[in-house]
Amino acid sequence: MISTSLQTLQETLKFPPTWVPSVPQWKNFAEALRSGPFLTYFSNSVIITCSIILLQMAVMIPAAYAFAKYKFIGKEFLFGIVLLAFMIPGQVTFIPVYLMLADFGWIKTLLPQILPFMSNAFGIFLLRQYFMQIPQEIIESARLDNASEFKIMKEIMIPMSMPALSTIALFSFVSHWNDYFWPLVMTDSVDVRPLTMGIATLRESEGITNWHTIMAGNVILVVPILVVYLFASKQILKAFVYSGIK
Repeated sequence: MISTSLQTLQETLKFPPTWVPSVPQWKNFAEALRSGPFLTYFSNSVIITCSIILLQMAVMIPAAYAFAKYKFIGKEFLFGIVLLAFMIPGQVTFIPVYLMLADFGWIKTLLPQILPFMSNAFGIFLLRQYFMQIPQEIIESARLDNASEFKIMKEIMIPMSMPALSTIALFSFVSHWNDYFWPLVMTDSVDVRPLTMGIATLRESEGITNWHTIMAGNVILVVPILVVYLFASKQILKAFVYSGIK
């Protein structure tokens, strides 16, 4: 991808393929950015992805805490519904969701790309398993000190579960940052489209596939993911290596 993004169009069409460009074509990145309102696409992707992650955390943490540390009627049944939601692909539900959001008049806004993902079934499942590893005695001690349930989640559960939260946030970020199908269905205006759809507009010019420009756009698309991963990589490793809780 990086090699092709620095080649000329003629080099991208050669066979066998060119692995090292003769002269790096940095102008390909400028050409990709000039091909459309990329600043709008980029800002939309940032708003959509960050909003989804914040909403998921607001829903996921209390839900996982309840499933892990509370006993109530219908707990196993409700958790089974969460797992069922995890198994159903979005391609099955997009038609009724689209019709509902169209009735609300939200199709020309960013909301259809945010609200359907405000809960994360996989995140609830993974965080519940992590919360279950935290000794109940710690929570009972906090309750004896008159700590509210919100304070317990904020001061105890979240700090002790940062590896899991970071992992879930990264998975969610990558999934929604790279999402193409859902924005394709839910948008009909350039003003609300994300970066993935902007990259798709680079595909052809006068019947020729502009691979050099497409790959330059893909590099631009991938860089934020790599940056986020560099900051979250240590927490991800901790999430999959349980070493005990002090």
